[in-house]
Amino acid sequence: MFFRKLFMLGFVCAVNTIVFAQENELDPVTISASLSPQKISKTGRNIFVIKGEMFSKLPVNSIDDLLRYLPGMEVQARGPMGAQSDFVLRGGTFQQVLVILDGVRLNDPNSGHFSSYTPISPAEIERIEILKGAASAVYGSEAVGGVVQIITKTFSAKRNITSRSMTAQAAGGGYGLFNVNAGGFASNGKSSVGAGVLSNNASGQQQRGTKGFFNNHTASVSFAHFLNDKLQVALRSSYDDRRFAAQNFYTTFTSDTAAERVKTFWNQLQLIHTNDKSTTRLIAGYKALDDKYSFNSIGVPNRSKSKMWQALLTNEWRFNNQNSLTAGAQFINKNIASNDRGNHNIKQAAGFLILNQRFGENFFLSPAMRAEWNERAGWELIPQANISYRINQLQLRASAGKTIRDADFTERFNNYNKTLVTSGRIGNPDLQAEKSFSFEAGADYFIAKNLKIATSYFQRNHTDLIDYVTTAYADMPRQINLVSTGTYALAKNISTVKTRGLEADFQYTKTWADRKELWASVGFVYLNSKSSSATPSFYINSHARYLTNFAIQYRLQKFALGINGLYKERTPQTSANAALAKQSGNYFLLNAKAEVYLMQKMLSAYVQADNLLDKSYSDLLGAQMPGRWLMGGIKISLSK
Repeated sequence: MFFRKLFMLGFVCAVNTIVFAQENELDPVTISASLSPQKISKTGRNIFVIKGEMFSKLPVNSIDDLLRYLPGMEVQARGPMGAQSDFVLRGGTFQQVLVILDGVRLNDPNSGHFSSYTPISPAEIERIEILKGAASAVYGSEAVGGVVQIITKTFSAKRNITSRSMTAQAAGGGYGLFNVNAGGFASNGKSSVGAGVLSNNASGQQQRGTKGFFNNHTASVSFAHFLNDKLQVALRSSYDDRRFAAQNFYTTFTSDTAAERVKTFWNQLQLIHTNDKSTTRLIAGYKALDDKYSFNSIGVPNRSKSKMWQALLTNEWRFNNQNSLTAGAQFINKNIASNDRGNHNIKQAAGFLILNQRFGENFFLSPAMRAEWNERAGWELIPQANISYRINQLQLRASAGKTIRDADFTERFNNYNKTLVTSGRIGNPDLQAEKSFSFEAGADYFIAKNLKIATSYFQRNHTDLIDYVTTAYADMPRQINLVSTGTYALAKNISTVKTRGLEADFQYTKTWADRKELWASVGFVYLNSKSSSATPSFYINSHARYLTNFAIQYRLQKFALGINGLYKERTPQTSANAALAKQSGNYFLLNAKAEVYLMQKMLSAYVQADNLLDKSYSDLLGAQMPGRWLMGGIKISLSK
């Protein structure tokens, strides 16, 4: 009932905004659908784009915080302000969303839980593109529920366009909070440089036998240079270090007072050669991650070091104004060295073709085909097709395609290398790769240039989906380091899972001459997943059945107000220690930030309240999230 009322309220508010005049564009150029720049309306996909500057305007503290309140995006947080979050799009599990930074995949081979650790400072972000639905034909494994692509100012810099920007803010608050966010970008039209830091720190709110502390730091620097009119090179190096309380992040045991530290070293290279008829891109990346997890102060910590090398070569041929063809080849090498999971290595390679074809002025077709090779599983063909048709202000679209996802090292080998495991999650080296077929149909309605309404119906039919299922000791395929009295959850392939859903997005933007501006987004999602497994699995049942999330930023001369929030409804999960570890069935979150400009847009002071209504909740079983958190700070912004 609450969801239906909230849906009607959001719809009425969205319709009421139609009376305003227009001047802002809600059909921006995107690259996420087919690797080629084109308007969202021509892609045949539901893509949401948010500018990086919104980070400092909304009540958020980390990049996963920003994503959490965007339409259709479900962020299942284990801890606050960048400690750890799982990304979910259109149901499914957290490993089925691919995160990309300037064309290079971030998903770690160790565990999908690390996908939210983005090694970039917010000040360097040009925009974030969220592609909803299947994209494996373009990106390969993990691009099942969707893709989150972060595009930075340096790597997207244009020749002969000069700009400078700098922002710095510091905040303090309850529970020993001290946050710093600073960075800048400068370009003279030929060379560009960007750099920044983000640091979130607190002693934390009281938990069971520990405090929910965190010390999360990110520092990055990037450089781009046009060697001539046709050739550009760009480089980035960054370091990300997060240490945080991890109580009941992965277990529901009373003895769990865990702490975790995840360190990431990230480097990437981009070369672009452009002429009148084609664009060639070479993108390469290297990621080294060091994870140390301590269940409590007594036990021996789990220590895992993973590395990933990757390279992507693409060439786009523009034959005329009606069509273009993109061909690409990709190689990925993943390895891990772990006292818990053992030492393993796996290689992947792929080749793909993407056609963008326009018929007349209003009909667009984009088929794609990918051949992916996995050292363990062999070859897989992955097709996809997107279509779009424009009728005045109405854009009709549809998409259908196959997706795949191979198991990560945790799903295959968790607790596999230990001498004795009395209880917990157990990996399965015999897991098969997930496969699914997805299709969707939708419509986008552009009301002038400042209001967009997007609706979609989607369905995904999964086979061999991977999830953890409670399994008796007698049924465990490998018992060598287990005990007969233990309680175990085994990673398994579930025969079939069918997910169906509806989503609606509203996006509005407006700027007035007298320093007034309004930006708002509202999203609604209904999901229904059915599994062939008689025994409930963990992550399939964790996604929301109803999800509403929203973000609003309004400025009136010297005053600004940012509000975001969400309502989530789902089937709650419990464990044997239900009093200590439980998952909220439904909850409503609201955050607010009030800002006063002391020197136009250059200097401001703000107060912020996270979880304003002091809701007690958990997104994942046992991981209790903080209650109300008050903070305040100052911000300096310079741009030209």
